[in-house]
Amino acid sequence: MTTGLNFWDTQVWSFVITLTLLLGTMIAANILRNTVRLIRRLMIPSSVLGGFLLLAADFLLERLAGVKLLNTATLEMLTYHGLGLGFVAMALRKIDKKQDKRSRTGAFDAGVTVVAAYLIQAVLGLGVTIGLYYLLGSFWASGLLLPMGYGQGPGQAYNWGHNYETVCGFASGTSFGLTVAAMGFVSASIGGVIYLNVLRRKGIFKGSIGEGTIDDDLTAEHITGGDEIPLSESMDKFTVQLALVFISYIAAYLFMQGIESVIETGVMGNFGYNTVRPLVWGFNFLIGTIFALVLKAALRGLKKKGVIKREYTNDFMQNRIAGFMFDVMVVASIAAIKLSAFTRHEFIIPLALICVLGAVITYFYLLIVCRRVFPQYEHEAFLSLYGMLTGTASTGVILLREKDPKFETQACDNLVYHQPWAILFGFPMLLLLSYAPQSVNKSLITLAVLALLFAVMNAILFRKALFRREK
Repeated sequence: MTTGLNFWDTQVWSFVITLTLLLGTMIAANILRNTVRLIRRLMIPSSVLGGFLLLAADFLLERLAGVKLLNTATLEMLTYHGLGLGFVAMALRKIDKKQDKRSRTGAFDAGVTVVAAYLIQAVLGLGVTIGLYYLLGSFWASGLLLPMGYGQGPGQAYNWGHNYETVCGFASGTSFGLTVAAMGFVSASIGGVIYLNVLRRKGIFKGSIGEGTIDDDLTAEHITGGDEIPLSESMDKFTVQLALVFISYIAAYLFMQGIESVIETGVMGNFGYNTVRPLVWGFNFLIGTIFALVLKAALRGLKKKGVIKREYTNDFMQNRIAGFMFDVMVVASIAAIKLSAFTRHEFIIPLALICVLGAVITYFYLLIVCRRVFPQYEHEAFLSLYGMLTGTASTGVILLREKDPKFETQACDNLVYHQPWAILFGFPMLLLLSYAPQSVNKSLITLAVLALLFAVMNAILFRKALFRREK
């Protein structure tokens, strides 16, 4: 008599089938981008296009044949963990610090700009949905998913949309957040193409939109350094990189589970259940990043003491792991959207308003900021920041490469080095994400605090102009 699952059971193959569909659809989308000039000129990433293709195929199969192609729970799991694992892999890279003063100033200003953009998106989104609450009965705090979807990307849009749905009672909150993130990618493509065409009319940009560039500077040193572990011995080098990623991530899980155990005792009361729990599990990527940095520091210390002789982390492979995780996260997040939610006016009206207005306000705000704060590379700064603040960092890189294919300006470095400043200045806003949904009055308080923080960020951002004016 046999026990457990049989190899021919669907459950054994369901995860593999889902992952194959995601990857296969991305390949099909990539072929479309390479063969259809119009799609290529729109500069939509293959993972985004693949997600929309898979979403459409799943919808049509369910309507026409009654067959559900994808498991939504699996897609949401891939979205959640793809974000965390991708950030861990990025944190395990060795980043050479820039020594010139301009780099440090540019990274600081970029970090403040990113937080200011989050805040103006949050103020706009929350203001719109509070108003619609009184008009239509929509969920008052759903507008806070605008900076999560546009500014942070699909992972955070899923995390907080799911929290709002399960903890705060926001019906279809998960799909709302994921749809905002998906529309962010569309906004990045439309806004980027518009900006490049404006530059073309002015004679500043003369390239072909969407044609891309070829990496011609990749050498063996990028793949394996002189003092790193060998590519293949008793344990493959890529296996070591994956092991380091998962060790860091599971350490973060144990830490979060420890906090969860404290919350379950009830010692924190409703504050623990309604505020601390969503923050902890919603920022799995941030906690994972911290433990990755701890592991990296531990390996560095062991090497200095001579306990280990070789370098274990490899930037090239960690970049590839992060790229894979983020691609899977994006395609899974779009495919996980439940289109049935779009039949309700209290869902579609706030969604349409905040997505359209969010793209417009982000576009014009960055026009002002980049012209005043980054005058030496204004256009490159706009493309990189607009792409990142409506999609992800990779979307920013895609737009940047159109104007600066060899990353000769400071804009690309800013995408990397702004993160500590963005975390520092953005943390107060993140604390409000679980406070606002608790009541309409708390959302109004949150709106006022966010507006004040936005004013502070702009005072920091335009400090040179303000100082000169006072002087």
